[in-house]
Amino acid sequence: MSFGPHRALALTARLSFLEALIKGVEAVVQGCVEGARQAAAEPQTDPAVYQRKRDLALELMRLQSAWLSTLERPLHDALRDLRVGRSVGVRAALGPANKTDIPLSLLDDSDVERDLAVARLAQMIGDYNGSEFSDLNARLQAVGGPVSVSASGPVDVLMPHWVARVLVDAWLEVGLSLDHWIEIKTILMHEVTPWTQEAYHHVNGVLLDHGVRPEIDLRPFIRRAKDVGVTLPAPLSPQGGSAQAGASTGAGSSGAGALRGNSGLQPLGAAFEETRMLTQTPGMSRGAVKAQNVLDKLTQVVGRQVPGFEPTAARPPGGAVGAVMSAGLGQAIQSVGDTLRRQVGAEAAVNPAEALQTLQHNKQALKEAASTPSERAIIEIVALLFQAILTEERLPASIRVWFARLQMPVLRVAVSEPDFFATTSHPARILIDRMGSCVMGFERGVADDADDALHKEIRRIVQVIEAYPDTGRRVFQTVLTEFERFLESYFREENQASRRGVSLAQQVEQRETCAIQYTIELRKMLDGVPVHDGVRDFMFHVWADVLAHSAVVNGPTHESTKALQRAAADLIWSASAKTSRDERAEVLRRLPNLLKAIREGMARSGLPLDKQDEHIKALNTALAAAFSARSAAISASHLQELTERLEALGDVLPDLSKVELDEATLRDLSGHESDALEVVADGGSMPTPAMQAWARELQIGAWFELDYRGKQESVQLAWSGLRQQLLLFVTPSGRGILFQLHRLAAFLQAGLLVPQEEESLTTRATRAALAKIDADPTRLLN
Repeated sequence: MSFGPHRALALTARLSFLEALIKGVEAVVQGCVEGARQAAAEPQTDPAVYQRKRDLALELMRLQSAWLSTLERPLHDALRDLRVGRSVGVRAALGPANKTDIPLSLLDDSDVERDLAVARLAQMIGDYNGSEFSDLNARLQAVGGPVSVSASGPVDVLMPHWVARVLVDAWLEVGLSLDHWIEIKTILMHEVTPWTQEAYHHVNGVLLDHGVRPEIDLRPFIRRAKDVGVTLPAPLSPQGGSAQAGASTGAGSSGAGALRGNSGLQPLGAAFEETRMLTQTPGMSRGAVKAQNVLDKLTQVVGRQVPGFEPTAARPPGGAVGAVMSAGLGQAIQSVGDTLRRQVGAEAAVNPAEALQTLQHNKQALKEAASTPSERAIIEIVALLFQAILTEERLPASIRVWFARLQMPVLRVAVSEPDFFATTSHPARILIDRMGSCVMGFERGVADDADDALHKEIRRIVQVIEAYPDTGRRVFQTVLTEFERFLESYFREENQASRRGVSLAQQVEQRETCAIQYTIELRKMLDGVPVHDGVRDFMFHVWADVLAHSAVVNGPTHESTKALQRAAADLIWSASAKTSRDERAEVLRRLPNLLKAIREGMARSGLPLDKQDEHIKALNTALAAAFSARSAAISASHLQELTERLEALGDVLPDLSKVELDEATLRDLSGHESDALEVVADGGSMPTPAMQAWARELQIGAWFELDYRGKQESVQLAWSGLRQQLLLFVTPSGRGILFQLHRLAAFLQAGLLVPQEEESLTTRATRAALAKIDADPTRLLN
């Protein structure tokens, strides 16, 4: 094919992409409107949430036609420009690409928020469409027109960022706000991601019809996924980001969020020393740095011994698919896998000695079927890895069964995807590490409970992987994402040891979140208002919690909560200077009822009687200052405005997702301690920013050794709250230990909380394999 037809195919691909988007855009808009309408119709315990959802639904129904036409316009314009040969695109988020053109002025806040919304949506689209995008780029490279990811110039129409910019700009252009955008983002995700996936898939189909790279056809794969109910393809980000959550770990990338692992350990009580490598490798977690070093050494050693063994780094979007497995080896892997499934069934226990014998027998059979030195070397390395994994003493026997059955799927991936040996972020490695870290802290008895939900989930994951032998990293990435989601619900709903602790921690978080919101708003409200210091402290440290308790129990706009807000207004007025006889008489008339309301509010929030007396005494001192005119007066207009704002407090609480929480904002949680929940309020050493970053990296399910209140015990991380400000660890007996993030970082800094695993399971196995290869390099070729 000549150069011209190649370029024509690249143009056809872009035109087809835009046509597919145009074809489906009306359904996206209709789906968002209908989703918002249904959300508004759902019963809500919080009137403010109900009002926001209702306002959004009404606005979307009113602006539906305008939004659709505004969305269609840039799609049609781009289609027209491509057809006539003009360049098409939008600038990347957060400013111009040419830095010399940046004006010497601050960006407007609205521009920054808009660009952040674009970036987040682009990440979401990229995560969902990673495999489609990657294969599309591979095909476009074959015809000379790969997706442009240059940092300068307009963004290629095929990039998720281009689609995200069109969506956000159209949203704002019709008069909808970014607050509305935040409210609808979940609904939007469910509409936009299938829309874009269909467009990318359509373009892949067009290129396939022209004979471009048919060996990576995804159409049969996607049909199978629908039939069996497995969510495929996996969300592999074309931009190197991670898939959620939060939650979830982006195993398909080499970005900051993808590299997870255990940290270098120190003895309990020994201070942690920052390492030079971490400062030189931003974005990599501590365990990932050490693990990457082990992998680098392995590939160097094997590369010197085996001709043709050239593992690559994690594939860029559209990068090489990897090595092509010989037909004989593929059949041998299938045969050995079938044998393993028969021999190692769901009820079987794997004896380490028998496992080693089986591994050795399988290894020789596979090597005989291999056609190249590189394949034989990979078979040897994978066998050594699983030899180390299956002889791990703390791996429960009931779990070892399923790790044994993972060997053949992992071997298939290792042969066909060289980056399995080059990067710690390969999803197969992360999946094994995550499953291992969750079960290796189990006590005997619990560890062998095959009916436990965690055991069942691991069994399901292995069976799904076995059901899709030819899908490579995608099936590993998919089940990894599902496993992360499972862990969130497992510790909250199914694990007997953690369920009560997680419930208590969630209640604490709900109340404390509300109290922080009230404190922030009260601080803004009383800024510049002449209020006695005693009253000001009472409002911030006591009454905010009283309001939060009422808001959680009854709702922020409930009459009982509003009564407490009016009591706050009366208290502020009573504590201002009273210079006339009439004002003093009015204070004395109101005071008994006011103090009664204040005491009842404190009692309902759970404040002990002695603390109530202490606060009432301090308030009496503040009121006495008002009678002696030592406090400043509040004007009638100012007081009226303050009263109105207090009464409307429940409607204007700030969104904590937009608030930078710090130690001055966070509150003392020690009042929430109970028999089932300990709150860590002191201990540790002043954490560095690196320690706080490490605390944010800790993964649900991982086991740690905790030195606290004179005893050392094993604990498992079972829950992480919103924005990871609260984290709950649970002992095997079910006692919850709640940390605020900065306190957790302080314990990590002081070595009072350390991971049980010095290295992840696959890193230890790789190190063991490396030692045996170092001792006898010829085993790679035999």
